[in-house]
Amino acid sequence: MEYITLGKSDLKVSVIGLGAWQAGAKGWGKIVDSEVKEAILTSVEMGLNFIDTAEVYGDGHSEEVIGQVIKDFRDDIVIATKVSGNHLKPEYVERALDGSLKRLKTNYVDLYQIHWPDIYTSLRDTMKTLERLAANGKIRYIGLSNFSVCQIEEARSYLSTMDIVSNQVRYNIIQREIEDEMLPYMKKENISVIAYSPLAQGLLTFKYDHATFEPTDVRRNNKLFSESNIRVISSFLSVLREISMETGHSVVQIALNWLISKGNVVPIPGAKNRDQATINLQSNGWRLTADQNRRIEEKYAEIKDKIDLF
Repeated sequence: MEYITLGKSDLKVSVIGLGAWQAGAKGWGKIVDSEVKEAILTSVEMGLNFIDTAEVYGDGHSEEVIGQVIKDFRDDIVIATKVSGNHLKPEYVERALDGSLKRLKTNYVDLYQIHWPDIYTSLRDTMKTLERLAANGKIRYIGLSNFSVCQIEEARSYLSTMDIVSNQVRYNIIQREIEDEMLPYMKKENISVIAYSPLAQGLLTFKYDHATFEPTDVRRNNKLFSESNIRVISSFLSVLREISMETGHSVVQIALNWLISKGNVVPIPGAKNRDQATINLQSNGWRLTADQNRRIEEKYAEIKDKIDLF
């Protein structure tokens, strides 16, 4: 397993993390706790040491599952969780953190992230509260999620003894909105990108030639899964399929490897079971060739303006 330092911290994390939204057992179809636990254990056995969750995932169920699995080797795992954007008032933040710590069966979180900004709450007060909790030993490092560049700058301005080490945003081989402004800024400032939806919520797995989801599935209203988008993206995936045949690696592994190759990006794919975890973790330890990357970029240039996300 390859490892990378997360931002300006001393956290050495696996270049692929485990996103645990699915472990919340809500919004992702049929989820079985025992299979998710096997996915976590398999990932750890293969060298993964970075798990990302949040208090809102299954109303805390994701954190509970993780806590049950890693309690005997907690210090070997870098745990990242998030405070809800609805809990950013100082009097709520510590309460939310204590709830997460209890569910995770730990007395500290390695990376505590603001899940999304709240324009109705003083960001200054929130950041000062997080810094105080870090001084008290409950948090090792502070991260953000779904923050724009200007919001990151504002958040950083309120910290006096710490700095932001990461921003968690959507990024995958199809959805590249962060490349214009966010990615250059974060590279320059040595702030790591934690890439959620690295497989475009499963669209890169070739499971969907059309999209029919259960009413509670989080992807049901995701415009990415419209029939027109699926047609356009399928033509792009044909190139990934060709490269898959050349390399012996699956399209999923190619898409994750493409992100790893960025150098400051840690993808956090989910895994419902042991097989998915194994596939994800086999995405490191090799690299696409320059020619393969060129073909990917040329095909992406052809289709990027045809994808309708608005």
